[in-house]
Amino acid sequence: MNQKTIIPVGPFHPLQEEPEFFELEVEGEKVIDITVNIGYNHRSIEKIAESKTFDQMVFLVERICGICSTSHPIANCNAVEDLAGIEIPERAKYIRSIVGELERLHSHLLWAGLAGHFIGYNTLWMWVWKYREPILDLFEAVTGNRNHYAMMKPGGVRQDIEEGAIPALSKGLDEAEKKIEMVTKAALDDPVLAARLKGVGILSKEEAIDYCAVGPTARASGVDIDVRKDEPYAAYGLVDWKIITQEDGDVFAKVVVRLLECFESIKIIRQCLQKLKTTKGDIAVQVKEIPPGEGIGHHEAPRGETFHYIRSDGSNMPVRLKVRAPTYVNLPTCKVTVPGESVADATIILAAIDPCYCCTERLVKVIDRERGRKWKWEDLLRLSRKKTERIKKRMGISHE
Repeated sequence: MNQKTIIPVGPFHPLQEEPEFFELEVEGEKVIDITVNIGYNHRSIEKIAESKTFDQMVFLVERICGICSTSHPIANCNAVEDLAGIEIPERAKYIRSIVGELERLHSHLLWAGLAGHFIGYNTLWMWVWKYREPILDLFEAVTGNRNHYAMMKPGGVRQDIEEGAIPALSKGLDEAEKKIEMVTKAALDDPVLAARLKGVGILSKEEAIDYCAVGPTARASGVDIDVRKDEPYAAYGLVDWKIITQEDGDVFAKVVVRLLECFESIKIIRQCLQKLKTTKGDIAVQVKEIPPGEGIGHHEAPRGETFHYIRSDGSNMPVRLKVRAPTYVNLPTCKVTVPGESVADATIILAAIDPCYCCTERLVKVIDRERGRKWKWEDLLRLSRKKTERIKKRMGISHE
């Protein structure tokens, strides 16, 4: 009989871009259970938002995540516009969708490269990241930035895309499509990738529904859920595209979904660029004030639905901002995808949902129930420093 052992993964681990702590209970090389410990990223963005104007808040939520740096602003603006009953100009809708789909391209390619790196397939990693660079160049041409694009605002967008820039953008998309097609064929026909990823970390359709999975995690299990189709916003109801799904629910299916979605994103961007040639007018409406009330907004981020809730008291600052990122609902699926697999497969299964923990975690307040007091930020900082000093002393580390 094998003895049960606990193997810690994290909070700092080579296969996790951000801190999160998993405890694998194993018998030999087989995982029999997994415990998820969250709470290693605290930046208080929701609380900080209460001291920002509605316009400033967009820049704040843009910094929730570098890879989702337009997903949160789109969801946030949708929430403000829902609250205030604002309809943005049609031209702004096309520009929002262009930026949103460029982000999906760079995010999916980033993940595909990391996935190759995680399993030791560094050739795929270098290929994909090389071909991702032109996507970032397109971002720079459209917004002036390779990341944190500062394009969204309540009522529309901050910058226009001039007609003279469209041919160069179209050419860049053509080149990117050729490279992505080459990588996709190479990856999907690779026997090593198939042997390593097929049948690993299976999430059935029923389990995906039970756990309320979203994005490629759900679509790889045959659940055709996508906010862009289910509740169209921006220009997603004005152009032609399809939802990509797979039925196997394993890690390989998640790779397939993300790679094939890249072609749908290119298809959407091309149509939006063509529409910009004939759709003239403003790129934003003037927002003079935000009335009291509540608003909700969402966006199909590369990882799945990003949801924002905003409450207003009629002033120029929100009373409450609540963010629900896709990783929050996708992460619990590891309770069914990891047990039964080998230790070697556990980390790639965890990475297969493309987790973003900085999007997911937050700290509003800490209450000491025994003493009946609320801890302030300064209190937590002081306790953290005291613990650091205790550890240094125990380890004999000099203060110099």
